[in-house]
Amino acid sequence: MKQSRLVKISKYLSYHLRHHPEQLGLILAPGGWVEVEKLLSAAKKNNFLISFNELQQAVAQNDKQRFSLDATGTLIRANQGHSSQVDLQLKPITPPSLLYHGTHLGAVAAIVREGLRKMSRHHVHLSEDLHTARNVGARRGKPVIFQIDASAMFQANYQFYCSANQVWLVEAVPPDYLHKLEF
Repeated sequence: MKQSRLVKISKYLSYHLRHHPEQLGLILAPGGWVEVEKLLSAAKKNNFLISFNELQQAVAQNDKQRFSLDATGTLIRANQGHSSQVDLQLKPITPPSLLYHGTHLGAVAAIVREGLRKMSRHHVHLSEDLHTARNVGARRGKPVIFQIDASAMFQANYQFYCSANQVWLVEAVPPDYLHKLEF
């Protein structure tokens, strides 16, 4: 399958599994799961044909591993990034000492002033490594990387979660736990 088709399917899945399942008549079950057959049928009714093989490839080859199929291949979900109401059934976990958040230059002043906020999503997204944070920040220009003192936040009773694709999640990161990295 062409890369352009994979990207198109990924964007379609992101939009409907993370933000607007109701537009396809889908209801996210606990964990964010949807029956594959219902998704494919709803997409077809929406004039967006996706074969099961294409869906499997889109899940397997997504550069950020945004989606998961269950062990049976009958359920699919977005791993994180939801703005729609859903119980992702995440369990709190001890984070690494340091985590990172990549952003763009235009967001720096607000982040320094207010910290990292989840905005319309369920959580703030963090990564364990600088490379991933840099890639995320570079989506909208020159990347800016913040280092998060996750250990201190955890000691202050902030709850952290780790999604199936290793994205670290937290409700917010106050400015006191942030350090802007200089490159």
